[in-house]
Order: sequence, then C-alpha cells, then structure tokens
Amino acid sequence: MSGACSWMLAVLVVLATPACAKEPVESRDGLSLVTVASGLDHPWGMAFLPDGRVLVTERSGALRIIELGGQAGPPIAGVPEVDAEGQGGLLDVALDPDFASNRLVYLSYAEPRPDGNGTSVARGVLDGERLTGVQVIFRQRPSMKGGHHFGSRLVFDREGRLFVTLGERNVGRAQAQQLDSDLGKIVRINPDGSVPQDNPFVGRPGALPEIWSYGHRNVQGAALHPGTGELWANEHGPKGGDELNRVLPGRNYGWPVVSYGTEYSGAKISDSGTAPGIEPPVHYWVPSIATSGLLFYTGDRYPGWRGDAFVGGLKSEQLVRLRLDGDRVVEEQRLLDGVVNQRVRDVEQGPDGYIYLLTDEGDGRLLRLEPRRPAGAQPQAAEGGNP
Repeated sequence: MSGACSWMLAVLVVLATPACAKEPVESRDGLSLVTVASGLDHPWGMAFLPDGRVLVTERSGALRIIELGGQAGPPIAGVPEVDAEGQGGLLDVALDPDFASNRLVYLSYAEPRPDGNGTSVARGVLDGERLTGVQVIFRQRPSMKGGHHFGSRLVFDREGRLFVTLGERNVGRAQAQQLDSDLGKIVRINPDGSVPQDNPFVGRPGALPEIWSYGHRNVQGAALHPGTGELWANEHGPKGGDELNRVLPGRNYGWPVVSYGTEYSGAKISDSGTAPGIEPPVHYWVPSIATSGLLFYTGDRYPGWRGDAFVGGLKSEQLVRLRLDGDRVVEEQRLLDGVVNQRVRDVEQGPDGYIYLLTDEGDGRLLRLEPRRPAGAQPQAAEGGNP
C-alpha cells in the first residue's frame, strides 16, 4: 500500500476505512470485507496496540506492526527463535493488562529444544521496533518430536493471570489425561511464569500445579466470556468433533477417551461424545469446520450481535456466529461462505468496534468485517466511544 494511504482517527477511538484499502467484497450475509493489510506470511495471532496499530505474528517467526495505513512494518528484533515445522512456529501474541505502563508483550511459539520441540511462552518489552529483556516464562513439558498440535492461545483473566492453551502434540495424545504432563492441557500462570496458588491442582501429588483443565486435543481459540469472566475455548477434533467448551477449573474434557469425531482412518473413538466425569462441550461440529480464533462480541457495530460468539474456520474458510442463551448455543449462522476463500486463523474485536480476521495463507490478509453500506457511504463512529 502507498505510504500516502492513512487512517483518520476519530477522537483516537474509531479507525476509519483506509483511503486506499481494496474495494470491499460483499457477501450475501449483508456484510462487506475490507482488506486492511495483505502479503503476510501465514499470520497466526494479533493484538491491537493502544494507538490502533496491530501487532501480528507470522508463523515463520516474524512479529510485525501493521501501521494505521495498512503497511506491514519490518520484523521486530528480539523475537525468540522458533521451530517453524508443520503447524509450529510463532503463534499467538498478547499485551500485558498493564501494557500502557510496562510495554510487555507475550508470545507463544514452538520452541526448538535439544530433545525435540514444545510450546513455550516468552515476554519482552516493546521498545519501538525491538523487544528487549526477553524471558521465557513457561515451557510445556515434556518436549516431543514432530510438527503437530502446539495450540496455542494466550488469554489474560480479570485477575491478570495468563491462560495458555496447549495441544497434545498428536504423538502424545495419551498424556492429555495425565496430570504429570502439560500435553493436552490449558494452564494458568502468573505474568512472570509462577503458579497462582488457587489453581485447582496446587498441592496435589503427581500433578503439575500450572494445570487448569485437561483432556484437550488442540485448542486454537480462547476468550473470556464478557458476562462471567470464565474462559471459553474451541479445539480441533479428529475427523469431526470440533468442540466449543466452557473451561472450568480442574475439569476433564475427554480427549482421547471420548470424542464426537472419528479417527482419520474412520475407526471409532467412542460410542458417545461424553461420559461420566467428562465435561460435555457447549457446542460441537460434525463434520469439522477446523475451528480457530474465538471472540465474544461486545460492540455496537452490528445490530443484534452483542454477546454472540464468533469462531473462525480454517478448512471451512468461514466465520461462524453463535447466538447464546446463557451457556447454551441456540442458533448457528455460517458467514462469508465462498467470500473469504482463505483459512480464517484469528478473530478479534478492534478498538473501533469492528470484527477483524486474519487469514492463514502465504499471502495472508488482515480483514475488517463491516455491515454493508450504500455505495459511497463512509463508516460512522460508534456512539459512546470505545466499546
């Protein structure tokens, strides 16, 4: 994009459409997609900076800032070395809850290790185009060889604790049920990597104290419910059986004992998707949509969408809207089918109240979803400022 292209900030709250953004692609769902940035190398995670710019990870190992005009900046120095093998590489990015004062950025990634690799989390101070003081605060145990099922989303809870979602690495699937392993778990740590003393397995012999929940396969979407503050997450099933879960402390989510899906060979995993002692999913998909980013929408840009959940689809190349009644899904709507035509990897709400998507492709894009407007109309600032 031309350097002359710029975004107008309305009271530093609402990002207007870039003057030289590509033409919106209209869908039959009454929505338009605007390309904010393109040419990204398999982007995986994003986080909005206070000034409206966007931090984006590329799986090959680069962390970039998308400027207000849509330009992707150079790779930020200081990012840890990643093992960009298979599904591995640089994964999610999150800002510290006190980022405005401490400038701390958190990254999850597939870390190369002498005995294989594993999902790790590092943090550092964002100083211009460099991360300084980078420290690894968490390493998934044990290390494994291979390039599958790393997770991994980063979500801060309301107390400032950090949830990290972890895959079972495929070859370590049996360890998803074992409490002496981080494989197939969601863990909860303090920002410095220490363990909160109110975690469910603290003090239990033979259990890793960082574990929050277990029996997961490959969790690649996670978000806090805006009403309850509880963590919700979606995870990939095998052949079918993707799940949306309300993630409660100490609960077992079943993998690989039960699943609504089957093995890729067609072999049956279980007669039912749940069992005694197993927490059932809130919602599941058969066939699989290949779930990715998860968002609870809290803005006002889209009439009737406040409080709904949104799930990205990789294989399905869709955005799925779920209308909720408490903890129940009462309606599912498939959006953008045949419009995105790329794998939707992450879904986030921007400070302007719009929904943004990242597409996981060699020519990946940052997209903004807008209600369809009459030709020539400009987007309006949301009333009440930042949602």
